[in-house]
Amino acid sequence: MSQIEVSSSVTDGQIAAVRAFNRAYTRQIGALDQHIHNSPYSLSEARVIYELAHRDELSAKEIGSELGLDAGYLSRIVQNFEEAGLISRRPLASDRRQYQLSLTAKGRQAFARLDRNSQQEVAAMLSVLSADDRSRLTAAMATIEQLLAPSSRPRAPFLLRSHRVGDIGWVISRHGAIYAQEYGWDIGFEALVAEIAGQFIKSHDPGREHCWIAELAGEPVGSIFLVKSTDEVAKLRLLLVEEKARGLGVGRALVEQCIRFAREARYRKITLWTQSILVAARGIYQGCGFHRVAEERHHSFGVDLVGETWEMKL
Repeated sequence: MSQIEVSSSVTDGQIAAVRAFNRAYTRQIGALDQHIHNSPYSLSEARVIYELAHRDELSAKEIGSELGLDAGYLSRIVQNFEEAGLISRRPLASDRRQYQLSLTAKGRQAFARLDRNSQQEVAAMLSVLSADDRSRLTAAMATIEQLLAPSSRPRAPFLLRSHRVGDIGWVISRHGAIYAQEYGWDIGFEALVAEIAGQFIKSHDPGREHCWIAELAGEPVGSIFLVKSTDEVAKLRLLLVEEKARGLGVGRALVEQCIRFAREARYRKITLWTQSILVAARGIYQGCGFHRVAEERHHSFGVDLVGETWEMKL
């Protein structure tokens, strides 16, 4: 058994403080429970689903390395998820012994439930604290994360530009294809996107409405629209990021561009409609300062969904 080297400057008191924090926090978030967030999944299973929801087409080996899971244990998780219809897998072109894993539409729905339950549990935990204490807590957590896991991933350069001829057709086509592939939505969604995009072209008010296209290596990889709802309210629509550009900050950059434009156009509020299953987009909205104000179950695009309205005051 190898022995971990410990710097002589680390004190026993510091070690004890970290271990005490770990014990207290795992109890607080229920990490010792057999199942997490009132779900049928263990903590390890939930983490696997989380990784697949946020990072497309990971290999089982990559997930095991990221989460420090035993290969045999991870193999059982993958097999159970595949039998339950939560994931699909296909051999890697570079190594047929390894598999790329992806969440199915059913898997994304399972993650959306996990995410919603987690959000509610954390909200309940924070609600007992004052506003100042909540700020202190989240700042301390950010400090811990930055110190223990600094980001070193290089980011590919991308640019945002205004739309031009041909872009609107691309937006419609890619929305239809991506949402059909990743979420199982039918052509009714593509029809809705075509209606929204077509209306934008017909009634475009350049001073108060705009479309941005994100480009990576000269190719379009993302889109977003800001359109007028009323004189005081703007509506954010059709955020999309291609798989090849995810994780680079494209989505957040597009949303932040909308916010800047809305302020310059003197709107007082931005609103948007999204679905609970769109986990990555919801995370971007929340991180940029939007708040969920309403939700409603509905059946659209061939599937059952939970629609959400989010707002941001400017």
